[in-house]
Amino acid sequence: MATKEKLIEVKHLKQYFNIGRANEVRAVDDITFDIYKGETLGLVGESGCGKSTTGRTIIRLYNATSGEVIYKGKNVHGKKSAKELKHFHQKMQMIFQDPYASLNPRLKVADCIAEGIDIHGLAKNNEERMNRVYELLETVGLSKEHANRYPHEFSGGQRQRIGIARALAVNPDFIIADEPISALDVSIQAQVVNLLKKLQKEHDLTYLFIAHDLSMVKYISDRIGVMYFGKLVELADAEELYANPLHSYTQSLLSAIPLPDPDYERTRVRKTYDPSIHHYEPGEEVKMREVAPHHFVYCSEKEFTQYQQALNK
Repeated sequence: MATKEKLIEVKHLKQYFNIGRANEVRAVDDITFDIYKGETLGLVGESGCGKSTTGRTIIRLYNATSGEVIYKGKNVHGKKSAKELKHFHQKMQMIFQDPYASLNPRLKVADCIAEGIDIHGLAKNNEERMNRVYELLETVGLSKEHANRYPHEFSGGQRQRIGIARALAVNPDFIIADEPISALDVSIQAQVVNLLKKLQKEHDLTYLFIAHDLSMVKYISDRIGVMYFGKLVELADAEELYANPLHSYTQSLLSAIPLPDPDYERTRVRKTYDPSIHHYEPGEEVKMREVAPHHFVYCSEKEFTQYQQALNK
């Protein structure tokens, strides 16, 4: 991790939909974590666990039901002037999952990329604007000749590079990458992840990398948080999480990662997660507890003791 300076603090964040109705959904249910400047925090879990909603709520695409998102000491979800909101939107950007849907098909690539430059007034004139677009295209591995084409003329991997260029255009500190490689061919995924790592070093970026592919998350992340049904159930350094997964849901996710050994794969037993093993009594305090240094698990006091004993064996 580059530094221990907190860039983002998420405190007791809740995002509920259809509140008070029979079909109420607690997409994000009271989660707390920090993101340090210069790091990549991976957020993983199966589809529907709330990880993308967490990202969208942090960046205020959704207004939080309750809780706080603190960016450089200021609450993103507090009352904000138009000027303050504009500043947050400049400094916090998002790369979306689907490069086909996230680019306006009617706009040329230059205009897609320059949208943020125009909104935030980052270019004095059209020449400066276009030079910035050309520079961004080259930064993400494309060329300035691509500026006058339309999104449909590009492959999925190229479109995602355009999406990355658009996010970089406004000089952000923090980028949420919401499953940025899941819609791409496997052969292209590593290229995009390597590009993100390279840009992080060059531009001093901080990432929240949302995905369900645990092997890729380990490759890019400094720390990893695991979500299950709106709850953050485990959070640890990437190496520690893979070496000592404590929550049974994390263990089941890791057991599902295919390994390049056909003999081992034939005999390996996948671990199925049974949520009923975490049965809590009414009034029992269940929260994120630090079981080992920088290793947090959502658990009761009794489970906390069991996890510590498991680590000390």
